Amino acid sequence: MKPAATTSADKVETLRVELGERGYDILVGADLIARAGQHMKPVLPRPRVVVITDETVAKLHLTALTASLDEAGIAHGKIVLPAGEATKDFAHLERLIEELLAQRVERSTMLVALGGGVIGDIAGFAASIVLRGLDFVQIPTTLLAQVDSAVGGKTAINTKRGKNLVGAFHQPRLVLADTGALSTLPKRELLAGYAEVVKYGLIDDAPFFAWLEENGPALIAGDATLRRHAVARSCAAKARIVAMDERETGPRALLNLGHTFGHALEAEAGYGGSVLHGEAVAAGMVMAFDLSVRLGLCPAEDAARVRRHLASVGLPTGAQILGPAGWNADRLIGHMRQDKKVKDGRVTFILARGIGKSFIAHDVELDEVRRMLDAAAAA
Repeated sequence: MKPAATTSADKVETLRVELGERGYDILVGADLIARAGQHMKPVLPRPRVVVITDETVAKLHLTALTASLDEAGIAHGKIVLPAGEATKDFAHLERLIEELLAQRVERSTMLVALGGGVIGDIAGFAASIVLRGLDFVQIPTTLLAQVDSAVGGKTAINTKRGKNLVGAFHQPRLVLADTGALSTLPKRELLAGYAEVVKYGLIDDAPFFAWLEENGPALIAGDATLRRHAVARSCAAKARIVAMDERETGPRALLNLGHTFGHALEAEAGYGGSVLHGEAVAAGMVMAFDLSVRLGLCPAEDAARVRRHLASVGLPTGAQILGPAGWNADRLIGHMRQDKKVKDGRVTFILARGIGKSFIAHDVELDEVRRMLDAAAAA
């Protein structure tokens, strides 16, 4: 991965995901949606795109995007899906594919995913299978999508059995992370994305976590410079890991810190919006550190720092995420057994020897997990 290059006039940082001929740039800065056409034009097979977005994002950003496409001489169609995690299912994937075919897309037609993680995932998956593969561009509009799901080529939909169980690796041609779009997010959505930012500090960058402890509140409150730095640093971390392990056969699995627990929480909540992905990841990271302490791997103070910081900004850290009834350990473990990262019948966990010292564990006894969950539910 090349180091970030900064254009001071426009305050745009450019990073590269190094994947040989399939490598691509990530641009991070303000007003990128309004200039998307000029940035996209060099990677288009021909000047035609179909924009895929949701009803909420369309009201906020679609006009600016289509104006930039017009200015760049790029013909465009659009498909607007319902907002929310429930859209990531077979029914909406079928609807999306049928609408793309109705618009007579060709293999040279670029798809543009304008929205959060749901739109990026379902649009990217459609791009991977329609006409046996179309190119696409990610324009993530949420913090969570900018720092995580828009980078790295993971695309998927959910099933009744669990989250992201049907999908494909399909890299975008370009990622435009417009940090100005973050000002339109409700605070809850912003916090959900912030959990994924914290994740990068906890995996292997303890100084970044310390920086977040100091600057997180101001970042969340709206400081544009801090937001741009956090997005760029998170994208750089993910780009580095993806370049090493595109298909998650090794170190890329570290990016799942908090996700084995988090996906189980989302499945238990039912994908109806009562628990956002980032909220589940926040609670899941606390659980991963608590389990690490219980197993004698991690200093208790490090786990306490994680819990304190996430709680201080308003993210859930325990059983309250599922409401007054809390959680049932056996039900959560049942969801974990359905996780796509299960290997040889054993659930994979990302644990930690401390802040910035995460590792992959395939040998955790589920009885220990159950005891940790029971203790947390009773706290």
